[in-house]
Amino acid sequence: MDLETLLEQNRTIRVIGFDDAPFIRCATQPVPVAGVVCAGTRFEGMVWGQVTPDGWDATEVLCNLLLPSKFLAQLHLVLLDGISLAGFNIVNLPLLAKKLQRPCVTVMRRYPNMQAVEYAIRRLPNPEQRLALIQEAGLIYKDPPFYFQVCGGQPEIVAKALRRLTDCGNVPEALRVAHLITSAVVKGESGRQA
Repeated sequence: MDLETLLEQNRTIRVIGFDDAPFIRCATQPVPVAGVVCAGTRFEGMVWGQVTPDGWDATEVLCNLLLPSKFLAQLHLVLLDGISLAGFNIVNLPLLAKKLQRPCVTVMRRYPNMQAVEYAIRRLPNPEQRLALIQEAGLIYKDPPFYFQVCGGQPEIVAKALRRLTDCGNVPEALRVAHLITSAVVKGESGRQA
């Protein structure tokens, strides 16, 4: 059943939200990534992986976590906390949506300062390729309190789904819980800002 029909019929939307753990810049160790599965705002399961800091494996890792998992068949939507993991390990959003056959959405708390992003990226290897991946993710839509990019779905439908998947605050519950878990695993306790 597609997202629009689920919303119209007030049915449960199953979603996975991915977030990476806090990490030290310039570190070389892999960075943990949690994918939290929620039915609406209720926690139902989790996948766990790791990505290379400022690397190129984010899209592949997310696909490897989901494609063989028991969760994929149940999911209606894939959420990411921003377009990149572990610094600037940028997700190829159109490719992710194509491989998973699900709408894939990057969710941001505020509109990104693209000038600052580009400045940081230009200090890394292959900056043009990284910037191209950000461009390919498409327009950034604003639907307060959300800013988001989407591939494989309609922005107006995704905006309604994001509101439905958010319990309190400005972040869908799957992303909020993923953030809390990754923070607790690395720091010994969950962080304030989720």
